[in-house]
Parts: sequence; structure tokens; C-alpha cells
Amino acid sequence: MFSRLFLLLSLTSLSLTAQPVGDGKADDTAAVQTLLDAGGALRFGRGTYRLTKTIAVDLDKTGFISLSGDGVARFVMESAGPAFHFKGTHGGTADPTSLKPEIFARQRTPMVDGIEIVGAHAEADGIEATGTMQLTITRVSVHEARHAVRLSVKNRNVIISDCHLYHNSGAGVFYDHVDLHQSNIIGSHISYNAGGGVVTRGGAVRNLHIGTCDIESNMAPESPPTANVLIDCTDGSTAEVSITGCTIQHNSVSPGSANVRFIGKGKPYGNDETARWGHLSICDNVLSDVSVNIDLQEVRGAVITGNTFGVGFEHDLLAVGCSNLAIGPNTFDRNPPYYRGKAAAVKGGLVFRDCRDITLTGLHIDGVRSHPAAVQIVNGDTFNISACTILDSDGAGLLMQKTSHSLVTGCLIADRRKDRQPAPSLRIEGGEDNTFANNKLAHGEEK
Repeated sequence: MFSRLFLLLSLTSLSLTAQPVGDGKADDTAAVQTLLDAGGALRFGRGTYRLTKTIAVDLDKTGFISLSGDGVARFVMESAGPAFHFKGTHGGTADPTSLKPEIFARQRTPMVDGIEIVGAHAEADGIEATGTMQLTITRVSVHEARHAVRLSVKNRNVIISDCHLYHNSGAGVFYDHVDLHQSNIIGSHISYNAGGGVVTRGGAVRNLHIGTCDIESNMAPESPPTANVLIDCTDGSTAEVSITGCTIQHNSVSPGSANVRFIGKGKPYGNDETARWGHLSICDNVLSDVSVNIDLQEVRGAVITGNTFGVGFEHDLLAVGCSNLAIGPNTFDRNPPYYRGKAAAVKGGLVFRDCRDITLTGLHIDGVRSHPAAVQIVNGDTFNISACTILDSDGAGLLMQKTSHSLVTGCLIADRRKDRQPAPSLRIEGGEDNTFANNKLAHGEEK
């Protein structure tokens, strides 16, 4: 019995009946709860620990606590709710002046490391956190659950690192109407979660950094449309988001799929009845194989640069009702090895609809298919487009419809295919006060 469990605290006050069995047959819920109630550094040995009820970790009662399994401890959650729910009392911000004395005296930095959680109930979650300060989750695997990690109500300063959040019916990491500033998701595999990879809905989320992760196929054909990274401000606000150095891809068979979807229109902020959120940076990622690689709706303030886009079945980039976007350099390429079989029908391309105050510079766009243009701007205002290369695309290279007060300079637009269908390099329909200078247009301009 003791070979299964090594505790870095004195067990002299605990009865032998409090020890989990870990044989995959016994119900270990009460024993695990008793151990966590004692607090301290808990290390579970090799075994399968059945849970039939959420293990509630009341941080103000337990004091400092860490839960470790060294990669060999498995917890099977057989009821609805999270396997482990960490509950703190922090209601302030990250500002030291807002911290109540008990936070750093008893509650700070609860840790979970090196365990596996398996869902065995349709509504079983992995880990939930409420009211915590400096929650740290590392080297954790969660699969077959609903949400792998759920952040609710209010938390501050969360780190999720080196985790495998795989094949869950909900989200990999779910910011569920939470007030949470300062969270980092680093170096993790987040894949095959039907409800989305990293998902924020409502709440007030700031300073969200997603870096060096593989985020893949977090959607399913039978599920509502979602994304590998879904930021939905509809019932709240999310801003100050950085997505850097990730591979984000798959799957195109799910309707409405996207790699990054940011819905920026949130509930009114102060006297602003049309609050649009953003403050978004998407840099140095590899994006491919979805309906739309990046889908921006009602976003204000975004930088998109250094990314490689491919296999966007409908669009590589779609922006609707956005402003203050700076995009480029990026590559939007039709690399032949990736465009075989069903991918031969990929359209790609960039669409801006009802957008204003946009800068596009240094974009390399190649091989857009079955669209009126490789870059479409509809009902736009104040676009600055410079030093872009648009090649070998169906339709026009650049189409500007009802777009005004814009500047297009130093672009190269050409279709070099021998079997090309006649189309102008630049097509202008309506609009006013536009300037075009120093562009090389292989097939001319049409107004």
C-alpha cells in the first residue's frame, strides 16, 4: 500500500484507512480528499486512483499545497465536475496592495505537476480554479474529459506549462466568464478538443500569452463552430493577447473552423456603447488547414506579422468590422505538396469588409483560387497598402469596392500562368480620394 504513495509530509496523524489504494478498483475519493485537506507537498506513486466526487482544495484551510505524480499517477474522474477544484479567496488584482494577508501567508502558488486525469463521465472536467493566486500547472495530461482546465469566477497569475490536453469534448483551456489577468500557456500540446483549444468567453481577461505550443484540430464536425484559439468578447471583454511561435492547424472538415477567431465586440464599456476589443498580437506562427486561418470580427488594434499561412479552405484572413490593424510581412503561399487531393480546392485569400484604418505591408500572396480577387476590400476606408507581392491568383490581384481615402504604393501584382483567365491586376469599383503610385501591374488597372 505504502509503495504506491510517497508523501513529503508527516503522516503520523493520518490513519491507515486514509491512504488511497490506487488499484483502479477501490473508490479513493475520501482518502485523496483527506490527504489534500492536510495540505503540504503530496506525491502520489504509481497507480490508478478512482474519484467519484470532486476533490475540493480549500486553500485557506489547507495552506500551501502541491500535488505531484511524477508522471505515473492516474486519476479517473467518474462523476460530473472537476477532478480537482482549487478554491482560494483572492478577490483583488495582481497589485501587491490588493492582496489580503492570507494570500501569501497560506494560499499562494498552488501547484499540480506530473499527473494524468482521465474523464469517465460526460461532464467530468480535469482541473478547475477559482479565486487562486499564482496557480501553476505543469506536465499534466488530461484526456477524455469535458474541459481539461477550467478557470472560473476570478483568478490571477496563472501558468500552464508543458501539458498535454488531448481529446476532450469541451475546451483544452477554458476561460469561463472569468476575471483573470496575467496568464501564460507555454510549450504545451492542446489538440483534438471538440470545443476549442484555448477558449475565452465573456469575463474580463487581460495579458493572455500563448507561446510555443502545438494547438491542433480543436473542433469536430458535429460540434458548433469553434477555433483552435477562440476569443469571444460577446458577454465581456478580452484584450492584451499575444499568440507567438505556435503551430496552429486542422481541421477543415469542421464547419466554421478557424485557427484564431477573435470576436472583439463586447458589452458596453463605460459610456462606450460599441466597445471593440483587441490589443492583439499574432506573430511567428504556422497556420494551416481550416476554413479560415485568422477570423477577426469587430476587432480594434491588432498586429499580425511573421506568420506563414496555408490551406485556408475559404480564406486565409477574414476581417469584418475591424480597425487599426497592422498586417505584414506574412506569407500566404500555395506550396504544391500541401495542395493535393481535397486541398486542391482550397481558395485562400484575404478579405476586409467594413474595415478602416488598416496597414498592409510586405505581404507575399500566391495562388488564391476561385475568389474575385486575391485581396478584397469592401466598404473600406483609409487603407495603406505598400510593398506587397500578389502572384498567380484567379480574378484580380487587388479589388477595392467602395473604398476611399486609401494609398496603394510599390506593389507587384502579376499572373504568370500560361492558362490564366483574363483579369486585371487592380480593380477599383467606386470610392473616392484614393492614390496609386509606383506599382507594377502586369495586367493593368480597371476602374
